[in-house]
Amino acid sequence: MRAPDPIVSVVIATYRRPDLLRRCLLALCAQRIDPRGFEIIVADDGCERRIAELVAELAAHHPRIALRYVAVTRTQGPAGARNVGWRMARADIVAFTDDDTVPRPDWVCEGYIALAAAPAWSAAAGNVVVPMPTRPTDHERDTGGLAQAEFVTANCFVRRLALERVGGFDERFRRAWREDSDLQFRLEQLAGPVGRAGNAVVEHPVRPTRWGSSVSAQAKVFFDALLYKKHPIAYRQRIRRVPPWDYYVAVGALLVAFVATLIGRGDVAAAAACVWLAITAAFCARRLKGAALTPAHVAEMAVTSIVIPPLSLYWRIRGALHFRTVFL
Repeated sequence: MRAPDPIVSVVIATYRRPDLLRRCLLALCAQRIDPRGFEIIVADDGCERRIAELVAELAAHHPRIALRYVAVTRTQGPAGARNVGWRMARADIVAFTDDDTVPRPDWVCEGYIALAAAPAWSAAAGNVVVPMPTRPTDHERDTGGLAQAEFVTANCFVRRLALERVGGFDERFRRAWREDSDLQFRLEQLAGPVGRAGNAVVEHPVRPTRWGSSVSAQAKVFFDALLYKKHPIAYRQRIRRVPPWDYYVAVGALLVAFVATLIGRGDVAAAAACVWLAITAAFCARRLKGAALTPAHVAEMAVTSIVIPPLSLYWRIRGALHFRTVFL
């Protein structure tokens, strides 16, 4: 006799983080719900044997839970991996979380209850808790932003019919950035309101990172251009109200100082350099306000505050050109 379909399918996109994935899967295996009521699908964007072996190991230790593995070979990035995962799902409600989260024991149950109680909702966003020190580093504060986000794939529940209606995630978002906002906006436009599942909680511990990680993170701005092209009004209302004019002024002042130096206008170069220095110092001070003030962190903020504006504008312009949109 065929087993009944689960009521929730949990989809996790993962990429070469077996230790974090194990922690997440163990938390899911400890959910306070009938094991037959949900399934777990691990969509492996890295196609690694060790991930497949990890899933098989945990499936053997938890035989009552449907724990499945799929290697994602056709696409690149978490958006594509999640599409592969939810299209395998057997339940009417698909829950998404990330491999570096720790879902609380009632997470699956609370997410299901929230959607079941609001049939008009196409999806519901849960709460993300990020443990933070009193004075966080820039990286810790950046991760902590997940706790205030409207809708993130670290913790959301979406009706399968709604995913089918909007076509799932846009696979052009090849990094873990803005693909969740794009899905939210399209769900609201085409499938119904997105509500809140306040009692469905995942914890998102801050991962260690290398010095200066905020510099490489600027590459994500490339995909802001795609989100802006698709949803210009929502982007300005809910993501970034105005362009980063301070970046433009800082980079412009730096270019003026360089050109003025070349043509022998030392007075103009000095004035432009002062403008650049003032804007850069103010940017650094904002990032350090309420943050950790260790010598290493202060030095990191000083150096990266110099590098971030021109690098951010580079990725912004590159994204605008690639996606053919006017994006400032």
